[in-house]
Amino acid sequence: MNGSSSSPANGVVPDVEAGSVKESDDAPGRDVPSDPFDLAHTKNASVATLRKWRQAALVLNASRRFRYTLDFNKDEDNEEKRKMIRAHAQVIRAAMLFKMAGAHGIGLGINVKSSIPSGEYEVGPDQLVSLNRDHNLLALQRYGGVQGLSAMLKTNLETGIDESEFDILKRRKTFGSNTYPHKKGRTFLMFLWEAWQDLTLIILIIASAASLALGIKTEGLKEGWYDGGSITFAVFLVITVTAISDYKQSLQFQNLNEEKRNIQMEITRGGRMVKVSIYDIVVGDIVPLRIGDQVPADGILISGHSLSIDESSMTGESKIVHKDQKQPFLMSGCKVADGVGTMLVTGVGVHTEWGLLMASISEDNGEETPLQVRLNGVATFIGVVGLAVAFAVLGVLLVRYFTGNSRTPEGRIQFIRGTTSVRTVIDDVVKIVTIAVTIVVVAVPEGLPLAVTLTLAYSMRKMMADKALVRRLSACETMGSATTICSDKTGTLTLNEMTVVEAYVGGKKLEPVDDYRELSEMVSSLLFEGIAQNTQGHVYVPRDGGVAEISGSPTEKAILAWAVNLGMKFDVVRSESTVIQIVPFNSQKKRGGVALKRNDSEVYLHWKGAAEIVLASCSRFVDFCGKLHPIDGEKDKLMERINSMAARSLRCISIAYKPLPLESIPVDEECLEKWSLPEDDLVLLAIVGMKDPCRSRVKDAVNVCKEAGVKVRMVTGDNLQTAKAIALESGILDLNADISEPIVIEGTVFRALPDNDREQVAKKIMVMARSSPNDKLLLVQALKRGGDVVAVTGDGTNDAPALHEADIGLAMGIQGTEVAKESSDIIILDDDFASVVKVIRWGRSVYANIQKFIQFQLTVNVAALVINVVVAVSSGDVPLNAVQLLWINLIMDTLGALALATEPPTNHLMHRSPVGRREPLITNIMWRNLIVQAVYQVGVLLILNFKGSTILGLSHETRAHAVVIKDTVIFNAFVLCQIFNEFNARKPDEFNIFSGVTTNHLFMVIVGITFVLQIIIIEFLGKFTSTVRLNWKLWLVSLGIGLVSWPLAVLGKLIPVPDTPLGEYFARPFRRCCRGERTT
Repeated sequence: MNGSSSSPANGVVPDVEAGSVKESDDAPGRDVPSDPFDLAHTKNASVATLRKWRQAALVLNASRRFRYTLDFNKDEDNEEKRKMIRAHAQVIRAAMLFKMAGAHGIGLGINVKSSIPSGEYEVGPDQLVSLNRDHNLLALQRYGGVQGLSAMLKTNLETGIDESEFDILKRRKTFGSNTYPHKKGRTFLMFLWEAWQDLTLIILIIASAASLALGIKTEGLKEGWYDGGSITFAVFLVITVTAISDYKQSLQFQNLNEEKRNIQMEITRGGRMVKVSIYDIVVGDIVPLRIGDQVPADGILISGHSLSIDESSMTGESKIVHKDQKQPFLMSGCKVADGVGTMLVTGVGVHTEWGLLMASISEDNGEETPLQVRLNGVATFIGVVGLAVAFAVLGVLLVRYFTGNSRTPEGRIQFIRGTTSVRTVIDDVVKIVTIAVTIVVVAVPEGLPLAVTLTLAYSMRKMMADKALVRRLSACETMGSATTICSDKTGTLTLNEMTVVEAYVGGKKLEPVDDYRELSEMVSSLLFEGIAQNTQGHVYVPRDGGVAEISGSPTEKAILAWAVNLGMKFDVVRSESTVIQIVPFNSQKKRGGVALKRNDSEVYLHWKGAAEIVLASCSRFVDFCGKLHPIDGEKDKLMERINSMAARSLRCISIAYKPLPLESIPVDEECLEKWSLPEDDLVLLAIVGMKDPCRSRVKDAVNVCKEAGVKVRMVTGDNLQTAKAIALESGILDLNADISEPIVIEGTVFRALPDNDREQVAKKIMVMARSSPNDKLLLVQALKRGGDVVAVTGDGTNDAPALHEADIGLAMGIQGTEVAKESSDIIILDDDFASVVKVIRWGRSVYANIQKFIQFQLTVNVAALVINVVVAVSSGDVPLNAVQLLWINLIMDTLGALALATEPPTNHLMHRSPVGRREPLITNIMWRNLIVQAVYQVGVLLILNFKGSTILGLSHETRAHAVVIKDTVIFNAFVLCQIFNEFNARKPDEFNIFSGVTTNHLFMVIVGITFVLQIIIIEFLGKFTSTVRLNWKLWLVSLGIGLVSWPLAVLGKLIPVPDTPLGEYFARPFRRCCRGERTT
């Protein structure tokens, strides 16, 4: 959906639709006229393209048809509001800066609002709002800087606020909650009003009003209101059922939007790291910030290293702002672009610019999906045919009426020039127009494109239970077309539960791995210092001496847990040195470092990262006793150990250090910020191997993908040996398969290939090791150019370009950063590859369900139109009147969509090949099924219409009564045919149409309700529907006619169909004609 406003990370390459499709429709040299409804995907489609298909669509109710498409006007309105709020804040900020500059220039102090106590706190919410909004550095200094402000807010900068519920509630009451008022969703009455906007329904209401007035005037109130009143009631029923269905969909989307906004954050409370909802953050909280995080509230920087913030979401300028003690103010809603830091929360909810912005704009759920656009094209084509038929019927009926060829059920001529009264003529003409308009209602499948929204809303809700949160509607359908998945290893194919199982310290293997007895004090001191300070994790030891709580990434947690077992006292070690500079782990260089100044003024540099990369930067190693030795003679042996661990699917990490002279550290703060930590001449301390077991279901999930024609590729930052081992364990690589290059390749090799070669190599790659995020992006682009529909997983900020570029970006919900999530289409909440496979099932289910609904709806359309047209032309009357057609429309449209568009996915879907993005919506199998059923229904009902009185034994009845009975049987049999055909539509290509039917409770309920209502209509509502009660024999006849559709469907499926789509046979002459005109 379009709720996320943040732009993707730099380097995002626009989606090139022409290079994303494999099907023959894109073959060069094909002269096919531009079709506005032919959109391969809408992920990055231009506004002009989206406007084009809407203008081409035949629409009866635009407000309903385009409800879930992008609202261009609302987007523009929201952007204007954003600009207004930004401009307001920037003007105030500029004025404050000017005032401050002037005060400094003339050497005067500047008056700052003195803090006004608020309850137990020495500063009030108004002062904090002013401080945040104005970015008033002088006011912050007046409060005593961040230290003084934290004291006024009763917050400890190290341990955070108290965890007690009482303290949190008190802060929330004083300073507000981190929520903002959302625009109220549309009420049921608004949906009811929207359903009224259908042009044909308005015409029917007018016609029914005219019929009602004429009927009452002619026949009196007691009998005259039935004709007009019955149509009015039927229209009201259609509108009400439509509004209820639409209202329920909107509630589902609201719930999903709430899930998307509910970001989980790690904060410091009571001295330990706790995970809370962004809504639970209060003023005074201490929040650590890492690359890719969203700033959850307004705040002041406590400390930071190379911290850069992307403020484009608030300022509108795509400029990265460096944050330090000179610029310590952080704005809610911005993203951390680089570095690390810690902030003190000073403003939440509507007391922030972000809160005001989000409260003032309405989130637009609208988004075109490719299937939605294509269905609008189908609906437009059917609608044009339906309109033509309706006008033809109108013309035929009017001509027959005024030429005296129309008769009443009693056999009397309806119109005799000079004899028939004007009132009767008007009444008869109104009835004819009503029939024609009702044919339009049935013929124009207004609900067909909306069936996509219905099935997507249903699928999205169910996918939440399968641990997948859909951010972009179109991703649901596109997953059904996915031909390849580029999956991360850690946390997706593996459990992301790392444990150090092998360690080499001082050149020797520790056995057991946590045996610290042989370590010298110097080695253990350096090791603990390098682990405790060079980490984003944290160790919390309860005061009662309980088990230590360790937080951080899985890799950091594993190393910290190992160090704690070796005897590391985390808080003590950190207190013995001061951090000078931090280089956060970099996915390009595969390492992270920290420069420390000890309390005795000694300076040490610590590096930690990919084992062979850090090892390559080492010139010496330290032994068990703390003595230094040259590493040259040991490097080959150490590499053998690394490769041995990697071959056993262990992740290998090297830990190294380097002493630095104090005078080599820049003194000036600005120079220090630009200082690059030395990366060579390091001293190797330790190499550790961590086991991250494969997920139990991953091998089965990979095999399911293979059977479904989806190729799984692994893209990992780990080394080649580890990648191979995990790929073999997870089933991506077969034991006997060739695992030479390029099937298994390193990112550096792939990156160096020329563009043309890269596309050919990409198709063969199964495993890419030591890859950077840019390598992943290059792989996605190469696969797309080769015609693949690519799904890619990612969790880091640098994965954002690949997630954005892919046809389907899948971000990890647990390990994924907010930047990665906002660049994605779907969030996998449990980071499990098996959940990715479930998303594919749901994607295929969406497409399959829409096809079922199309087959069902077109069968009803074709049969109803043909029957009414043939009878109208031949006899001047129609067997299905306006009220009956409206009831059929309700079955076909709203109820049919509910029954068929909500079928759960089956295993059968995963035994098919991926759905081509330009594969015809109506397949040859569907055409076969549709034609068989429509021909049968039309044939049987036309026979009943012309020979029904004889066949049904109605010769003893009066002519008028016999006609009514015959028409009632036709109507009843037609409806029952649709009820039975709904079962056929469930399984278009399977013989057993009852498979799984009892588990689909909604389908059974809708079919049951439809059948019961049909009985009520026939037996008790004859006055409204112009029908009569049927005896049990005629009910059996009706049921028998409907029941025949089941064995007929089985026989129909024995008819072979050609592989070439039916539309191709009609398109070829047209293309040849176009080419001929061009050559001449």
